[in-house]
Amino acid sequence: MKNVYISVVTPVYKCAECLDELYTRLIASLHSITNNFEIIMVDDGSPDNAWQIITSLATKDKRVKGIKLSRNFGQHYAITAGLDCAKGRWVVVMDCDLQDQPEEILKLYNKAMEGYDIVVGRRAERKDGIFKRLSSKVFYILYSYFTETKIEDNLSSLCIFSSKVKNNLIQMKEHSRAYLFLLMWVGFRRVIIPINHSHRKYGKSSYNFKKSLELFINIITAHSNKPLRLFINIGFFISCFAFLYGLWILILYFFYAKPILGWASIIVSIFFLGGVIIAGLGMLGIYIGKIFDEVKDRPFILLKK
Repeated sequence: MKNVYISVVTPVYKCAECLDELYTRLIASLHSITNNFEIIMVDDGSPDNAWQIITSLATKDKRVKGIKLSRNFGQHYAITAGLDCAKGRWVVVMDCDLQDQPEEILKLYNKAMEGYDIVVGRRAERKDGIFKRLSSKVFYILYSYFTETKIEDNLSSLCIFSSKVKNNLIQMKEHSRAYLFLLMWVGFRRVIIPINHSHRKYGKSSYNFKKSLELFINIITAHSNKPLRLFINIGFFISCFAFLYGLWILILYFFYAKPILGWASIIVSIFFLGGVIIAGLGMLGIYIGKIFDEVKDRPFILLKK
C-alpha cells in the first residue's frame, strides 16, 4: 500500500477473543480521519488462536497486516517489529485488549494537528485493580527519582507520533526496550493529554508481579546509572561510620579503660557489610549483563511469518 497516512501497530498476546471487536472499532475510528490506513497486528507468540484470526482479518481486508514472531519476545519487542513495517505518515501504537479505546485515536490525532510530533495518552481514571494502580504509581515515582526526570504517572501505551519520530525510534538498537520511555527520550514537540480508560473485558494481563518487577529493573538499569552511584554513597557512608565507631572504641579504651565486648555486634556488622557488598556486586552484574547482551548484537526478534 502506497502513501499510507496512518499506521496502527498493536502487539497481540493471549487476547484472541478481542481481535474482531478491535478491528471493527479501529475501522470506524480511522475512517473518521482517512481511508488510507493500515493495521499491523503482531502475534507475539500468542498461545491461543490469535494468528488464525489475524490471518482471517488480513484476507478479508488488505489494510490489515499480520506479523508472526517465532516465539514470545515481549510487548516492546513486538512493537519494534510493527514499527519496522509501518509505512504511515502518522503511527499509532496501542494495546489490543481494548482498555485503551480505539475511539480515542481521533482525539490524539486532532491534538497532533496542532503542531505536535508526539501525542501520548494519559489515563484520566485508570480502570485497573488496586495493586496495578499502586504499583504503577510507585514505578513512576522511582523512575523519576532514578533517572532524575519528571514523568507523569498513568501514561498509556496509546499514542500517536509522526514518521519522523518513528524513523528515529527504529534507529535505536539497544536490546533493553521500553518503547514509551524511548519515545520520551527522542525529544521533538510532545504533549500528554487525558484519555478514557476502560475495564478489561477479555482475558487478563500477562504482567504478573514477577514480570512487572523484571520490567522495572530492566527499564531503570537501561535508563540510569544512579543505582551504581547510590552504592558508592552507601559504601562511603558505611566507611565513615566504621571509622568514627572505631575512633570511639579507642577513646573508650585508652581514656576510660572500658574494653568493648561485642562479639554479636561484630558478627552483625560482618553480615551487614557482606549483604551490602553482595547487593552492590549484584547491581554491577546487571549492568555487565546488559553490556553482554549488547555486544552479542543478536536481532531483537525473529519472524515466523
